[in-house]
Amino acid sequence: MGRSVRATSLIFLWQLIMKQKLSLPFILVISIIIILGCKDKPMNLSTARQQVKDYYESGKYDEELNSIIERAIDEFERITIKENSVVLIDVDETALSNYDVSKKMGYGYVFEIVREWEMEGIAPAIPQVKDLYDYLIDRGAKVIFLTGRRNTVYEATYRNLKDQGYTLFDTLITRSDNEYKVPALDYKNSKRVELTERGYTIIGTVGDQWSDLEGQFHGVQIKIPNYLYLIED
Repeated sequence: MGRSVRATSLIFLWQLIMKQKLSLPFILVISIIIILGCKDKPMNLSTARQQVKDYYESGKYDEELNSIIERAIDEFERITIKENSVVLIDVDETALSNYDVSKKMGYGYVFEIVREWEMEGIAPAIPQVKDLYDYLIDRGAKVIFLTGRRNTVYEATYRNLKDQGYTLFDTLITRSDNEYKVPALDYKNSKRVELTERGYTIIGTVGDQWSDLEGQFHGVQIKIPNYLYLIED
């Protein structure tokens, strides 16, 4: 809605007030509707990209993540670790960072470039999540990596995790051929159900998307910030 339309709407509202003696609550509701309808145009894409770059590279992302991991450890401190207690950790933007390749793509997404990056197996660990992992292992909890990556990059992902210090984990779960098109939430939830049926007690899930965390048998939910992309299915 442009300025002229906004001005016309406000004039019309004032005329109604004067003629009809409208109640204050009604005036407030109409005003809010007009204001919401007059939102500015979308942010320029270049500006949005720069804001993401600044947030990640200025230290603000690390500050936010430090606080999240600190609270996560506090929550796990209150949990009794048993023989089959397990924490599920996502891979991309959780255990491993893809920021470098995302920046290379202009904070967009090109399937071929991402797949090549995954096959190289050079993604660095996110240090704060690695600290959480070390804490969980020291406490005696089991760790399983549950990722939406396809089984074609299983070996590269396994090696990447090991190379980045995630040396002790029960297993790595990737999507099988018939799971490629399963929505992320359904896929992650079904795997948690399967693991529970196999005798694991899931005491926590760590991920950068809500689809990593929501559903059945999630335990403590640790949401890692991700300003690079959003999975909504």
